[in-house]
Amino acid sequence: QGSIFQTTSDTEVFAHLIRRSHAPTLKEQIKEALTFVEGAFAFLLLTETELYVALDPHGFRPLSIGRLGNAYVVASETCAFDVVGAAYEREVEPGELIVISAEGMRSERFAPAQARSICSMEYIYFARPDSNVDGINIHTARKNLGKRLALEAPVEADIVTGVPDSSISVAIG
Repeated sequence: QGSIFQTTSDTEVFAHLIRRSHAPTLKEQIKEALTFVEGAFAFLLLTETELYVALDPHGFRPLSIGRLGNAYVVASETCAFDVVGAAYEREVEPGELIVISAEGMRSERFAPAQARSICSMEYIYFARPDSNVDGINIHTARKNLGKRLALEAPVEADIVTGVPDSSISVAIG
C-alpha cells in the first residue's frame, strides 16, 4: 500500500504508519509503526498529554533522559542537560518505548532487547566532547583513540593538531 508524501522529512513516514494502524490506542499504534521501520532512529512524539520516546532496536544513536526539577527532559546528548541545569537519569534502551505524562514515566518494549550497536561516528565526530555516550565520556574516548593511534602509527612530529575541532581530543591523546 503506497503513500503520497507532502514533505521530504523521514518523520512523515512515521505519521503515515501511525495513521494506518488499526491498533486501539495511540500508544499501540506507535508501537506498531516503530516495528515497521528499519535503521537508526530516535523518535519523540508530543501530544497534549504525553511525550512518547523511542530508540531503534539496535541503539545506533544516543538518547538520554534527565530530570529538571519534577519534569523529565530528553536529549540526544547528555551535555544538553548541563546547559539547562538538568540531572542525567539514564539512557533510553534499544527497542524501548517510554511514555512521559503528568503521572510520571512508563517504559515498555516495542522490539526485543538487542545488544547496543552505537554508531562509531558518535565517538569520532558527531557527539560533543562534553557528552557521554553509552556511559563513556566522548573527550576521554577521543584522547584514548589518539593514544592508540600514536602507538599503532608513530611519527616524528613537533606538534599534533586536530582538524576538524572534533579531533582536538584525539590530538591531545
